[in-house]
Amino acid sequence: MGTFIVHGGKSLKGEIIPQGAKNEALQIICATLLSSETITINNIPCISDVNKLIELVECLGVKVSRESKSTIKFRAAEINLDYLLTSEYRSQSNSIRGSIMVVGPLLARFGKAYIPKPGGDKIGRRRVDTHLIGFQKLGAEFEYESSDPFFKIEASSLTGAYIHMDEASVTGTANIIMAAVLAKGRTTIYNAACEPYIQQLCKMLVSMGARIDGIGSNLLYIDGVKELKGCTHTILPDMIEIGSFIGLAAMTESEITIKNVSYENLGIIPDSFRRLGIILEKSGDNIYIPRQEHYEIETFIDGSIMTIADAIWPGLTPDLLSVFLVTATQAKGAVLIHQKMFESRLFFVDKLIDMGAQIILCDPHRATVIGHDRKLKLRGTVMSSPDIRAGVALLIAAMSAEGKSVIHNIEQIDRGYQDIDKRLNALGADIERL
Repeated sequence: MGTFIVHGGKSLKGEIIPQGAKNEALQIICATLLSSETITINNIPCISDVNKLIELVECLGVKVSRESKSTIKFRAAEINLDYLLTSEYRSQSNSIRGSIMVVGPLLARFGKAYIPKPGGDKIGRRRVDTHLIGFQKLGAEFEYESSDPFFKIEASSLTGAYIHMDEASVTGTANIIMAAVLAKGRTTIYNAACEPYIQQLCKMLVSMGARIDGIGSNLLYIDGVKELKGCTHTILPDMIEIGSFIGLAAMTESEITIKNVSYENLGIIPDSFRRLGIILEKSGDNIYIPRQEHYEIETFIDGSIMTIADAIWPGLTPDLLSVFLVTATQAKGAVLIHQKMFESRLFFVDKLIDMGAQIILCDPHRATVIGHDRKLKLRGTVMSSPDIRAGVALLIAAMSAEGKSVIHNIEQIDRGYQDIDKRLNALGADIERL
């Protein structure tokens, strides 16, 4: 188990380039299974979750060749479906939640797919019903026994259907789209997720020959085609990492420029940080955050306490609420953080309370933060990273705290953030990896 030793209280200065988007990369890598031709993907983040998925598709028979650290060619000409029944496959796919998105492409192209109950962060209930119901409506059948958490999905052929999704699941939408692009006839998906990750997936599939209308909305029309060809695709910068850097800059009184952020794809994220009183300036496609000694949380027009809550796109992504929460601990004022989607994602606040933060955990979904206005700094402590996003929030807290902090289980942070210690140390941080 890896550990970060963090000596806090240091202001950072300089420029940083965000990595490629993790959530998009997981979808795009699975989509390479849809074609027998070569697909080149640029700006792939070198993080453990993505690398595990690349290893998984490689074991399935996909030819993988690295052109550089961030550019990889994939060619799924010969797939070994027997590998799906091996214990090695179960172990691999169980360790990463994104593995469930191999089901749609395999089902569409080969008529069968198997997947164990997906792994990933332990942040609450994360059901897969949305995926399976969508596949059923396209004509697939699945078997599942509670004694053996292994899904078996098969279809002699897929036929387009009207699918009204019960939740706007991002991975569920991606999976159903990838199954539908090779189905016979038209598929209509209503209440589809429309995050930039989904838009990117759709644009990639269109460049491969798919026929998709409604990209960017929650109503998609997909006319199935017989086969897809190869393409070249570039992954967007990671909006979660960009948001993490904004919060980090404010907490540590740092002056940072985040380069090449694809600002038009950040949605409400910049304005949500402005509601905490953080100054950030758009300069071309960069974001400049000046050094701020104070930042004050807004109140609503009637004077009531500010609430920051997650929502389906174009609302605020739930992956950033941990960062908003920790950033608010040094603001002036109070804010209610409402995590609607996952019931275990706020349970890391006890670590922040140990560091001196004033936080009331109202229930599994809500926490009220009373900011210190920098009159009382957080103090260093020993803690463990429970998941990716809470892990980086704890790292931000440690970097702003007085004294030394020890963060265990940093493998969780490495799952979503590429070389985070090296990149922040280059700006003046003091993070040692053990």
